[in-house]
Amino acid sequence: MPKELETTEETSRIDYGIVFSVFMLALVGLMSIYVAVLHDTSGSDPVRAVIMQAVWYVIGGIAIVIIMQFDSEQLWRIAPLVYGVGIFLLIAVLFLYNRQVATQTGAKSWFALGPISFQPSEVMKPAYILMLGRVVTQHNTEYSEHTMRSDWLLLGRLLLWTLPVMVLLKLQNDFGTMLVFFAILGGVVLVSGVTWKILAPTIAVAGAIGGTALSLAATTWGRAILTHVGFKTYQFNRIDAWLHPFDNTASTSLQLSQSLKAIGSGQLFGKGFNNIQVNVPVRESDMIFSVIGENFGFIGSCFVILLYFLLIYQMIRITFDTKNEFYAYVSTGVIMMILFHVFENIGMSVGLLPLTGIPLPFISQGGSSLLGNMIGIGFMMSMRYHYKSYMFSESEDTF
Repeated sequence: MPKELETTEETSRIDYGIVFSVFMLALVGLMSIYVAVLHDTSGSDPVRAVIMQAVWYVIGGIAIVIIMQFDSEQLWRIAPLVYGVGIFLLIAVLFLYNRQVATQTGAKSWFALGPISFQPSEVMKPAYILMLGRVVTQHNTEYSEHTMRSDWLLLGRLLLWTLPVMVLLKLQNDFGTMLVFFAILGGVVLVSGVTWKILAPTIAVAGAIGGTALSLAATTWGRAILTHVGFKTYQFNRIDAWLHPFDNTASTSLQLSQSLKAIGSGQLFGKGFNNIQVNVPVRESDMIFSVIGENFGFIGSCFVILLYFLLIYQMIRITFDTKNEFYAYVSTGVIMMILFHVFENIGMSVGLLPLTGIPLPFISQGGSSLLGNMIGIGFMMSMRYHYKSYMFSESEDTF
């Protein structure tokens, strides 16, 4: 084959739609982080913050290139290994957690490596996705037909691999990250073929439990009950801030109330780049959307949401193109991971959902979160890369 043709085929195996979406989100993120840190009252260096985030983008890009070299069979084989490594890190952080972060937030979920903090649960997410994909594919191969018995068995197997993660996250007091794993599990279960005779009542029960918990959290006697089952004071404070964002603006509601003011003050077109007049605590990470809303208004915020829709669309298209069962479950997990982050972060920034400390993918400051999302993108790029490779091989055989 001529060298020029090989180069063309190699290039066409890369999904530039995903590359474009992530690149644009990265630009928005770097600009927003610069503005957020520049106007932060802590006096941090905005240039250093941007450089550090850019370094994590480079690391994530390298991870994508490496993951793209793995085809479905190789990802299948390494799934138990990376899952095991992830569990080991979740256990290790319980003993080596950052004491300063734990004092501030109550969560024992961050390693402290000199000046660098790292959250192992973020890289556990893609490892967990791979493992779920393997479990469901293996089960459906073993049971060609879905019955009530086989579906309950599948749910049991999925819960068996999920339980260690949930227990370790519970010990870390990281409820927000736990919700992400539940979202990933829910998405994979929905596409696994489990009958609605099981799913419908399960969803109804989960909804009833969630509604009951919120109802109990609104009363004093109900909070006493929830405290006995593990709810913490900071979680009640977040619910209060969500339900009454302007009642206690000096403490528990400060972050949300200021975020609402910042986004609202941006109006339709925003105040312009680097024009910040509302102080929002921790806006460079959890509340980064408030920077976008204040600087670029409703139009700029819609543009960012449109970029996420474009990214999700590209990933769904890859899923249908590859026609690989294992890939389908992996891509579903990645889509649910990113989609839940976007939904929860923007939802809490505008007051639709309680605060959970979940970052905005590819935009919020934070290396471990960015790396976890980039690994997920690596899985998607690998699907397209090896699907195209397979198609080219078939074409060559034809000739």
